[in-house]
Amino acid sequence: MAAMTQGRPLLNRRLAEFGTTIFAEMSALAVRTGSINLGQGFPDTDGPEEIREAAVRALRDGHGNQYPPGPGIPELRTAIADHQQRFRGLALDSDTEVLVTAGATEAIAAAMLALLEPGDEVIAFEPYYDSYAACIAMAGGVRVPQTLRAPDFRPDLDALRDAVTPRTRLLLLNSPHNPTGMVLTREELSAIAALAVERDLLVVTDEVYEHLVFEGEHIPLASLPGMRDRTVSISSAGKTFSYTGWKVGWVTAAAPLVAAVRTAKQYLTYVSAGPFQYAIAEALRLPDGYFDGLRTDLRRKRDLLGDGLRAAGFEVHQPQGTYFITTDITPFGEKDAYAFCRALPERCGVVAIPNSVFYDDPDAGRSQVRFTFCKRDDVLHDAVGRLRRLAP
Repeated sequence: MAAMTQGRPLLNRRLAEFGTTIFAEMSALAVRTGSINLGQGFPDTDGPEEIREAAVRALRDGHGNQYPPGPGIPELRTAIADHQQRFRGLALDSDTEVLVTAGATEAIAAAMLALLEPGDEVIAFEPYYDSYAACIAMAGGVRVPQTLRAPDFRPDLDALRDAVTPRTRLLLLNSPHNPTGMVLTREELSAIAALAVERDLLVVTDEVYEHLVFEGEHIPLASLPGMRDRTVSISSAGKTFSYTGWKVGWVTAAAPLVAAVRTAKQYLTYVSAGPFQYAIAEALRLPDGYFDGLRTDLRRKRDLLGDGLRAAGFEVHQPQGTYFITTDITPFGEKDAYAFCRALPERCGVVAIPNSVFYDDPDAGRSQVRFTFCKRDDVLHDAVGRLRRLAP
């Protein structure tokens, strides 16, 4: 008992810096002020009707209403493997190289807990999705940020190489990148792969926006030479099929890596989303036209909101992927994005997210604000109209 009591303050100290997420804070602010929420990245319409009906059918037929298998139902694991072969040219064993998780967030947590020992260093590009820092901390790791800088947010590969030390265990990548919308090129990925092989590093790749690339292409790191056995690839259904509340994600990797992640995952949720797993198995088999249409529609929404933000006076950093736009508020004579975002609902009835919360070095993103465009056209037009009130 004494050892357990002594351990609690350590865990508390690790997590105390995180507190309530910025998404919860800003979403609550949107509700309180009746503002349009362009902060948190969730669609305001459901995905394909046939996939919702597949979930209803699974519920009625009693599929997944009790605990599904720990690694995920066979139908979904097979569909994930087939998806990787169809879109990425990766051949996977659905029994040993695929693991279903409670969204990508659990997959990241389980990967960090499984692959890190206390004191191991994890290099990640900042700004980064806020759960990365929390998951590294919970695993006892040490995060080592590499800053992506405006306007194009390209990685500094020389700085990345210099950041690797004998304590470096893992690289944590996200492409397409949230929040900047940067998409790593084949040349950048090849350099990162060569570094991982040379220094014997593991790599965890968050690829949840893999079908939302507007310029360039999505190249899975696991497909590059030397990376098949050292890469843990993570994706999910939420961003691709607009059912974010179902929380269906997955890990794909070589069998020993999947086994390690599964060992940690079984003590987190164990299983989740039973009936929804059957529905997502069908979703992954939708024709190419669905995926092409999703990308085309979101590219149009990106341009709609981006044009409106420019007209309102923001400096807009055009994203290559995801469904977020990063902007800069210095044209308004302001530099504190957090204060700007807290005041924005009263000024024009729109909520956004300050990018500074995604940096270890807040000054690097002090004047950046993120907006999401995964909303209905009428909502985006309304938001653009409101934002025009800011124009000088």
